Amino acid sequence: MTIQTILASLEQYYDAVPRAGGARAEDFGPLTLFVQEGDGWAYYARPTLGGSGASVADVERVLARQRELKLPEAFEWVAENSPSLRASVEAAGLHVHAHPLMVLDTAEPLPPQPEGARLLGADDPLLAAAVTVPMLAFAAGGTALGEAGPAELAAATADPAVEVRRATVAAAIASGRTVLAAAERDGVVLCSGQYNPVGEVAEIVAVGTLPAARRQGLALAVTAALVTEALARGIRTVFLSAGDEDVARIYGRAGFRRVATALIAEPPATDGA
Repeated sequence: MTIQTILASLEQYYDAVPRAGGARAEDFGPLTLFVQEGDGWAYYARPTLGGSGASVADVERVLARQRELKLPEAFEWVAENSPSLRASVEAAGLHVHAHPLMVLDTAEPLPPQPEGARLLGADDPLLAAAVTVPMLAFAAGGTALGEAGPAELAAATADPAVEVRRATVAAAIASGRTVLAAAERDGVVLCSGQYNPVGEVAEIVAVGTLPAARRQGLALAVTAALVTEALARGIRTVFLSAGDEDVARIYGRAGFRRVATALIAEPPATDGA
């Protein structure tokens, strides 16, 4: 499969996955805004499938609608598929983050991977902790050891808002819209992640390790469990967006290779944010 074929399939995926998750698509010409109905993920705006380049005015119209609906002001796209969009969103005042976009290389045997992760069902008692770990992980980004450990996880899991997220993920697991894997020790979830399938394509998302448990191969173990299950399910294209180049090197050890750059645009951080 060529890179262009892969990127075309990812465009189809990015357009389909919000719809599969119950989001409403609002048409803004060259841009589409996905609006979640009821509880669930807060989606983004992105280039309309098959559309042409978006102007600054197009971006500003979407931003106004996001503000009207009290949605996150967020755009996501693949740089190589929509090369002119970055200039438009930056001119509209948004900040752009770049992330290595990586696809599992199935042409070669996958390298040996660490074990120790398992899939969690919708009614697993560890599910609440599993959906909380990535929140703590991403709050202290990077790959270095951090302070947040089991005590911080227990406190965070007790937040009533976690139950809403747990229920949302449980419903997605039960319907087959997501698969979640976790690595745990003595009943404490140390790392978790998910993949979301649409047809023969799946994106691995939200792989995060409790900061105090980093550098033990847990993220690779969770990724390996997700990849194994996805391939057994008949998924042909497994991809992910790495947080940065250091994280991309870790995923390279799991058999992923960089094919493009994923871009995320959002308002710039303000003092005290």
